Amino acid sequence: MQHTRFFRGLASAVALSTALGAGAALAQSDITVAMQLEPPHLDPTSAAAGAIDSVLYANVFEGLTRFMGDGSIVPGLAKSWAISEDGLTYTFHLHEGVMFHDGTTMDAEDVKFSLDRARAEDSANAQKALFAGISDVAVVDPLTVKVTLSEPNGSFLFNMAWGDAVIVAPESIETIKQTPVGTGAFKFSEWVQGDKIVLEKNPDYWGTPAKLDEATFKFISDPTAAFAAVMAEDVDAFISFPAPENLPQFEADPRFQVLVGSTEGETILAMNNKQPPFDNVKVREAVAHAIDRQAIIDGAMFGYGTPIGTHFAPHNPAYVDLTGQSAFDPELSKKLLAEAGLPDGFETTLHLPPPSYARRGGEIIAAQLGQVGIKAEIVNVEWAQWLETVFRGKNFGLSIVSHTEPMDIGIYARPDYYFQYDNPAFQEVMTTLDATTDPAKRTELLQNAQKIIADDYVNGYLFQLAMLSVAKAGVQGLWVNAPTQATDLTAVSWAE
Repeated sequence: MQHTRFFRGLASAVALSTALGAGAALAQSDITVAMQLEPPHLDPTSAAAGAIDSVLYANVFEGLTRFMGDGSIVPGLAKSWAISEDGLTYTFHLHEGVMFHDGTTMDAEDVKFSLDRARAEDSANAQKALFAGISDVAVVDPLTVKVTLSEPNGSFLFNMAWGDAVIVAPESIETIKQTPVGTGAFKFSEWVQGDKIVLEKNPDYWGTPAKLDEATFKFISDPTAAFAAVMAEDVDAFISFPAPENLPQFEADPRFQVLVGSTEGETILAMNNKQPPFDNVKVREAVAHAIDRQAIIDGAMFGYGTPIGTHFAPHNPAYVDLTGQSAFDPELSKKLLAEAGLPDGFETTLHLPPPSYARRGGEIIAAQLGQVGIKAEIVNVEWAQWLETVFRGKNFGLSIVSHTEPMDIGIYARPDYYFQYDNPAFQEVMTTLDATTDPAKRTELLQNAQKIIADDYVNGYLFQLAMLSVAKAGVQGLWVNAPTQATDLTAVSWAE
């Protein structure tokens, strides 16, 4: 009798265990996402490193407006806004009941603090120019904030969607670089430097809650290790996969899906326009004509990427194809160097950050430049070194980097930006653009801007970076394209 009861109980336990196991398999609630670059710190409002946004944008931090996966701008912490007739005043109406992850209330005072901090004289914001047109930020009431501009800016709502414009709180600002506190659907859990960052679901989120309970970002810089980690299913997805030559293997494997999209990443051979001999436009033009873009796309990116001839995304309706202006022509390159007084070429440095497009592309470009007499010494640097030496220190000759910020041609209007281009005519075009809201006129101005920097050969324009990601077959809701550098997991789930 006891044996019968024992076996009946055992059968029930097995059935229950099986049911629970099936339920757990159907409802996987965590994800491990790999990426190549680890953030230097976790404050998106005080660094140029896109890796910070890649982990935190939309997940942990939110702005007044935000980017969606298709590039559209939608309300974020602001549920609505009103714009004055003269285009100078934006009155933002905030969502009610929004809490920071530390339990403090997010209100108009926090918006004022964030915008004033970003535009302050001592601001460390990498995109401080986004806030330069703000003349005043006033709190009307806890849920209403009025932003006054010094002149109309047709890009203002777009600018407020950038990761550099997310809303932060004075209570947590001192420790934001190590323990970020935002308002998003996920909150920061832990950071094991050199390995991973863990986010957990925010149970008190004001908006649509995340479908996942936990998300881990793993940092794997080496392309070979990246391939091994995905193939062994140690990670669930690898965003911006660094070894495009492996993609056909994943496409042929039913365990995986390959996502091929576009980015806002203009990949350029940056030139230090104030450092001789790059202060001579003939030398910059010579560099441009020494480069075979397609060879770089084929050799470094295995065919993924769209050639560009200016700093503008080909998928943008205002794009002008100027690739012919800097076509591969080594003989013309040598002629231009001779005209510039450098018939035997010259020596320079080529700083390469970790991404594959830079390291692999750099080897190809160095060889191409060598064919016309330009000896480029390759200097491989980690991301933090690149920011210190190239971006902040401006201590470089050439460098390869992909500018993944959206619609960022305006950086050429900043003479102190790292490639140090100073053209008052271009600056005037961008000032006019900021004050223009008519779509047709804005397109005309943007096309004019593209032509000016192409004519000045400010940088070597290589290709638009493709967005190449690999994920397990059951992962759904990942962005295919990258309208900004972000891995938005707020709508990601597992197929049942």
